[in-house]
Amino acid sequence: MNGAAPKVYKHLRDVLLDSGLIDQAKYDEINLQQLKTGQTEEAIIDQMRILSDVQMAQAKAQYIRVDYVDLDEIGFAPEALALVPESVAQKYKIVPYSMDPKDKVLSIAMVNPLDLETVEFLEKKTGLKVKVAISTEKQIVGFIKEKYVREKGITSEVTQALDERKKDEMEVVEASKKVSAEAPVAKIVNTILEFAVKSRASDVHIEPQEDNVRIRYRIDGILQEKYLLPRNVHDAVVSRIKILASLKIDEKRVPQDGRFFFSADGNDVDLRISTLPTTYGEKVVMRLLKKSQKVPSLPDLGLRGLALRNLQDAIERPHGIIIVCGPTGSGKTTTLYSVLDKVATSRVNVVTIEDPVEYQMKGVNQVQVNTQAGLTFASALRSFLRQDPNVIMVGEIRDTETAELAINASLTGHLVFSTLHTNDAAGVPPRMLDMGVEPFLLVSSLTCVVGQRVLRKVCPNCVSDMEIPAETDEELKLTLGPIYKMLSDKFSKDGKPMRIPKPVGCEKCNSTGYLGRIAIYEVMPMSEKLAKLVVEKVAASDIQKEAMAEGMLTMKQDGYVKVLEGVTTMEEVIRVAQY
Repeated sequence: MNGAAPKVYKHLRDVLLDSGLIDQAKYDEINLQQLKTGQTEEAIIDQMRILSDVQMAQAKAQYIRVDYVDLDEIGFAPEALALVPESVAQKYKIVPYSMDPKDKVLSIAMVNPLDLETVEFLEKKTGLKVKVAISTEKQIVGFIKEKYVREKGITSEVTQALDERKKDEMEVVEASKKVSAEAPVAKIVNTILEFAVKSRASDVHIEPQEDNVRIRYRIDGILQEKYLLPRNVHDAVVSRIKILASLKIDEKRVPQDGRFFFSADGNDVDLRISTLPTTYGEKVVMRLLKKSQKVPSLPDLGLRGLALRNLQDAIERPHGIIIVCGPTGSGKTTTLYSVLDKVATSRVNVVTIEDPVEYQMKGVNQVQVNTQAGLTFASALRSFLRQDPNVIMVGEIRDTETAELAINASLTGHLVFSTLHTNDAAGVPPRMLDMGVEPFLLVSSLTCVVGQRVLRKVCPNCVSDMEIPAETDEELKLTLGPIYKMLSDKFSKDGKPMRIPKPVGCEKCNSTGYLGRIAIYEVMPMSEKLAKLVVEKVAASDIQKEAMAEGMLTMKQDGYVKVLEGVTTMEEVIRVAQY
């Protein structure tokens, strides 16, 4: 019932029993041990090793009725960090992670929230009311080690920026124009970008909220909150980014796009900037594109076996159209670049039309879409045919005109690559037919369709393994079908059953258990039987059944094979391939 008071527990073991973390037998054993030895429940539970650190902290939070905070998942406020010296944080094992200047509340995470002396000491030292939460000792020690060392720059700069704004509340536009490369706000922006480069982030989100500014990074495809800046510095930070990107700093009512270059740790990064007016101010998203980034090979991306051979056969043909499909952010463009890197030689004329150009490739004539100047995918494609091309890449088929031009180009002796937004490979032919493409033209030109998703790889520095739970084993058998037995024989060691990876978390992977990404694929070459089904305009499910009968592994099957190979986890495959 909404508004109901939280349940009060008499013992810690009651919480564990209620949460399903222990059974009645373990409950009675804890009780008996406590009566025999006089030890605390917590000490006995630790000795029994039946809970992880996180489970213990969550149970204690429920028992003593305080919040549990996962320090690996939340951002932190630099101004809160500045209030508690590193020596104090280390001595008392506390982390100041948030501050509410309006209500004068400092939020801290502790190993022992019942340490009232430390809470009282902090309240006297800071002059603020302290709100206590619980976290694990490992997370607190890691937070202190990482944040106090790494974030000294941004903490001091935020403090300076706030002081400067208190001294001089001049107009934001005028203040922004006077920001120099040495100003605190400029250093805040530099720190945000330097961390993005170091953490291999693909995007940085600067999001104004009612009380603060949230800074999130997309790392290995997952958004992670890292900073919470004071609301007062938002306008100055956005204006600094706008100046760097040559955008209008006094225009806040409409979205703007720009770009600038940044260098950190020897890496030259091209940043694409997009601003968007929101309820609490302008949101900024920065896409990071490394200039020195090498194009990965197809096996490096995750293609192997029959899927790799089928795609390579399609690439080696002199004409036809190859389509890569998947949602936004599924790595389609990267796959196309890998293919282009394979075919771009001095004897081949390769032209591309992209939006935007993400990799700069030697020997490839790359064109960027410019709709304001009338340069679209369709208009560029018409011009390409007068440029004596061998290979054409169209960034995306978005409309009927582009689809028809791409197919005509492939039918007139050109090898064409493009992308399409569909859930799977079998959905591409019906989508093309829906666009108005004639079935006989489609089957004459379409040589191969690739469906893909991108998922995170387990961190090789800290990965553990585990027995396959019964329900997981059933899922593997059901999805993999006839190949399950073959894989079982291959991955079983010394007669022992197969094991699967278990992410742990370490400093190198930022305690996530994952480091880097890999793609899962389904490659569907167009056979005579499939072409007949397309002409008959059957459903995508029927096309997929025939493709699987001809040997195609689905993305989910490919993902489960990579789980058994120890590359990723079941959770990751289900997260990206369940549709």
